[in-house]
Amino acid sequence: MISPHTKIKRTVGALDVVILVLALALGAYVYYRVDTVLAYNWSWDFLPGYFIRQDEQSGSWIANILLIGLVTTIRLAFWSMILAAILGAILGVMRTSTRLLPRLFSRVYVELIRNVPPLVFFFIFYFFISSQLMPALGISDFARNMSPENEKWVSILFGQPKLLENVISGIICLAFFEAAYIAEIVRAGIEAVPKQQYEAGLSVGLSRFSLLKSVVMPQALQKVLPPLANQFITLIKDSSIVSLISIQELTFLGQEVAVSTSKFFETWIFVAVLYFVICYALALLFGFLERRGSSSQR
Repeated sequence: MISPHTKIKRTVGALDVVILVLALALGAYVYYRVDTVLAYNWSWDFLPGYFIRQDEQSGSWIANILLIGLVTTIRLAFWSMILAAILGAILGVMRTSTRLLPRLFSRVYVELIRNVPPLVFFFIFYFFISSQLMPALGISDFARNMSPENEKWVSILFGQPKLLENVISGIICLAFFEAAYIAEIVRAGIEAVPKQQYEAGLSVGLSRFSLLKSVVMPQALQKVLPPLANQFITLIKDSSIVSLISIQELTFLGQEVAVSTSKFFETWIFVAVLYFVICYALALLFGFLERRGSSSQR
């Protein structure tokens, strides 16, 4: 049996070459069909100007609409993942509770979110819950009356202060949606810990909280990190849904560029490349961290 830490020597065989040739041929055929059947006049020179532009007054290079949307997407994903991880961890622990009420509440929440289409959930949450939650939290008043120092920090952490309410709504929507999936990951990680660990902890007089904090969660964390990393990447792609509730992230602003320039193919291909670069870079980063964590445990 091959150990998961064993380094496998990678070689290129005849089958690999055949698959690569077929993939290149397929790509060439698709390009030929698009170029001849659609007779589309490709133009890419407008895109750099929508990503970064030169300020007319200062002469310096500043972010334009697509780069602003990209940064907004990263902000949404970052804060949503933090909030979703907290909510998901709580719900995951509740799923394994010996008490009926916490277990029932978390089960209902998870099953409700997982069995409702994301678009339907986002519309219901945004128009019926978020519209009541934002005034209750005082986000609108805070955005209107914030000091210059607060405006500076809000701009760094959340983007334009005038759009703070929309961004917070998007963060909460994403977090509540993703928390259901994280809860299942945490539950699976906790249940994967051998029952002997529970029995050993209880036998030495540990309370359930101490047992969970000192024995179960450290072991469960090692098991849930890879799927949590994958869920974070999924969250970045899911963040495109909030464009439908008028949150100006990458997909929303990409649509504006596509409509204003009538260059739909180029714009959406460029937006797809930006999503791919972010997600693939994160996949490489998480893979590196996972290998580092595995090697440190040997």
